[in-house]
Amino acid sequence: MTTPPRVDGRTARSERTRNAIIDAHLQLISEGDLRPTADRVAKLAGVSLRALWSHFADMEALMTASGQRVLEQRDASYRPIPADLPLAGRIEEFCRQRARLLEEIGPAARASSLKEPFSVGLMHYRRLHVARVRDELTTTFAPEIGDDENLLDALTAASLWPTWSTWRDAMDLPVEAAQAALTRVVTALLQEERGAGGRSGA
Repeated sequence: MTTPPRVDGRTARSERTRNAIIDAHLQLISEGDLRPTADRVAKLAGVSLRALWSHFADMEALMTASGQRVLEQRDASYRPIPADLPLAGRIEEFCRQRARLLEEIGPAARASSLKEPFSVGLMHYRRLHVARVRDELTTTFAPEIGDDENLLDALTAASLWPTWSTWRDAMDLPVEAAQAALTRVVTALLQEERGAGGRSGA
């Protein structure tokens, strides 16, 4: 019988502390503190500033770790859309899920937008989010998109956080109205492709 590896107590405590710091950082952001200080993060996590800085070289490192956590949570929350649904059903399910996922990442996305232009780590996670959305689109609407990169680009732009933020923040739309706008855009793009004699998705 193989003996399971023993977890070093100090390593486990260190991991718990690191996770508590990330949890506190994301909690403050979710509560509207888009620029939480190290002091506020440490206080909420129940650790000293020294402990915080022993795990993260600076606030950018903490933001990057939080970005990784948000991406992991987003991946865990995603549910594949059945490929055998008719086009209208796939559009409805896709837009409903995008609205839910975008609302979930909303606080972190707002906080990241303040520092992303100056953070290599945050730009990296933004690119990963974009790649996830492109993968969702090409999987969900494979018959309609085919190899049409322009259509994929247009659908991707409509489905990303900046567009959602325009509807939710700049235009102050409720979630239901923003989702309806997304559904209308995605429907128009995909039905235009079908109407032009392109690929059938029914």
